[in-house]
Amino acid sequence: MSDILSQDEIEALLSSLSDGDGGGASSGGGSSSSSSSELASGGTVSSLTKRSQRSAVAYEVYDFRRPDKFSKEQLRTLQMLHETFGRLAGTNLSGLLRTNVSIDLISLEQVPYEEYLRSISSSVFTIFSIPPLSGQAAIEMEFDLIFTMIDKLLGGPGRTVKRQNLTDIEEPLFHQIVGKMFLALKSAWEGVVIVNPTVEEIETSSQFVQIAPPSDIVVSILFEVRVGEAHGALSLCIPYMVLKPITAKLSAQKWFAATSNRKQTAAHRSALTHQLSAAPVDVAIRMGKSRISVKDFLMLRKNDVIRLDQKVKQDMTLTVANQDKFHGVPSLNGNSIAFHINGVKQKD
Repeated sequence: MSDILSQDEIEALLSSLSDGDGGGASSGGGSSSSSSSELASGGTVSSLTKRSQRSAVAYEVYDFRRPDKFSKEQLRTLQMLHETFGRLAGTNLSGLLRTNVSIDLISLEQVPYEEYLRSISSSVFTIFSIPPLSGQAAIEMEFDLIFTMIDKLLGGPGRTVKRQNLTDIEEPLFHQIVGKMFLALKSAWEGVVIVNPTVEEIETSSQFVQIAPPSDIVVSILFEVRVGEAHGALSLCIPYMVLKPITAKLSAQKWFAATSNRKQTAAHRSALTHQLSAAPVDVAIRMGKSRISVKDFLMLRKNDVIRLDQKVKQDMTLTVANQDKFHGVPSLNGNSIAFHINGVKQKD
């Protein structure tokens, strides 16, 4: 008997299998023929069944050159975290530069480190450590954007220069700008881990920025920065090995819970105090009050005297933002009139 069954024999065999043992126990030669066919072609039917099962298995395309290290939920958490960073950094820089600064997240993706470096040109790299996490990360900013910020910081209109290096005067100013970003990064990450970003070095060539092996996966976060009318790009590069110890904490639920429940820390209070300490307030000395008629007011002339309700030996009131805060007496400080505070004004 041939090992290859005809189509009719295959259909008959499948029909007998579906009918069960009772249907296959007919009489005479038919039963013998079916049993012989089944024995002769058992391997062929089994092969056909396995092949049909294999063809039904679903699969996904996987690129081994760009392996995924983070889940979709972890990437969403990182996106929300760095949207907060962009908002806080924009607020901090607005106060420093005395102009409107907005930082908007454009994209967040996981790519090989060499691919990230190939996408960068004409930029300044700030390499920094993030204790207690091990390893280093980098903030990249375009030269045009940096020179615009420095010009604003020095009181200019925000002009840029066609140059690809920082002078000895510009470097400390650039450190001030980066310091404001680090404050925002620290605040944004507090829901996951409390970090203390520290500048390690500044490079202007990408070939000297070696924070990870070329094939290692990094998180590349791209921002658009607007400083007044000018705009430019800023990116943040964090290797996977730096974030690996905290990947379990990168869930939206845990991040929201930590953000809503965290208490105000000493760092928060210190940063808030630092920001408010430079805010201007109006201070005035009130000598006294008097009520006169409209007729007397219209008749006021030079050398006229108005009697106040203030006694000669009575303390005057110092007001801060129209609120009575202190009492004291006038005095002299060199050639200038001053005010000597005798005490705090008690609330009525």
